[in-house]
Amino acid sequence: MHAAIVTALDAPPVYAEHPEPVAGHENEVVVEVLAAGLHHLTRAKANGSHYSTTGALPLVPGVDAVVRDPRGDLRYVVMDDTSLGTFADRTAIDLRRSVVLPDGVDPVRIAAAMNPGIASWVALRRRTDFRPGGSVLILGATGSAGRMAIQIAKRFGAARVIAAGRDTHRLEALKDLGADETITFDETRVAADVDVVLDFVWGEPSAHAMMPMLTARADRGAPLTWIQIGSVAGPLAPVPSAALRAARLQIIGSGIGSVPARDFIAELPELATAVAQGAIDVRARAVPLARISEAWTHKTDERLVFVP
Repeated sequence: MHAAIVTALDAPPVYAEHPEPVAGHENEVVVEVLAAGLHHLTRAKANGSHYSTTGALPLVPGVDAVVRDPRGDLRYVVMDDTSLGTFADRTAIDLRRSVVLPDGVDPVRIAAAMNPGIASWVALRRRTDFRPGGSVLILGATGSAGRMAIQIAKRFGAARVIAAGRDTHRLEALKDLGADETITFDETRVAADVDVVLDFVWGEPSAHAMMPMLTARADRGAPLTWIQIGSVAGPLAPVPSAALRAARLQIIGSGIGSVPARDFIAELPELATAVAQGAIDVRARAVPLARISEAWTHKTDERLVFVP
């Protein structure tokens, strides 16, 4: 079979022949890969920059996929740490880390949406007691995960969703997805009284946005949960100590480790159904896996999905 293979952390994968996968235990089966998304997590694990990476090479990347199991059922699977990911013709999966998909789904659409969508879905469901009528600020709302976070927050009953980003042209389009307001990072005082912040940015932008929000809150004793999800602006944020004293601020993370795998898996069926029914807008582009080397660093507003 063929697969995308990483042999150096500073180089894109190459498309080459690879040994066939073998099931290793009773819950594992060999499956046919139909579609696998290229996510920020996928790149980070492949270049060794993600905290969960092992750094072992060679590596077939790919953290999730839509696959066909030996019975012919379509499944969405999340991969555990393994040297054989989903960027291959076939791979071995643990059935306990997968869910059967509804009939008639588009594998490319599901593969594009599940990873970025589950980020905010799990954050609001599993990391905070978010209730209908609450308000949410999304930092980094113009990316794939941020765009989906707007729609997911509204689906969960958010009365007010504020979308923050740098590109004013792209921000304006987010109102069509349900954003009640759009702001730039230097306008976060507008969002001072939200209940939850979904932060896909971190780094200097988040740190600089924090104090103006906290000092402008009408009731500093009202709880504010700041959920750190992504770090596209950098892994370190110089949060001033005063931020932790000036208001009832709780900074938490949401990701691999802070959320048990069983909790991620439990949320997948409902998200998959929402995506399959078209309730969440998804931008996806299918790319042949054989073109992975040229597509690996390609910048686009669409989520690239590799198809063998």
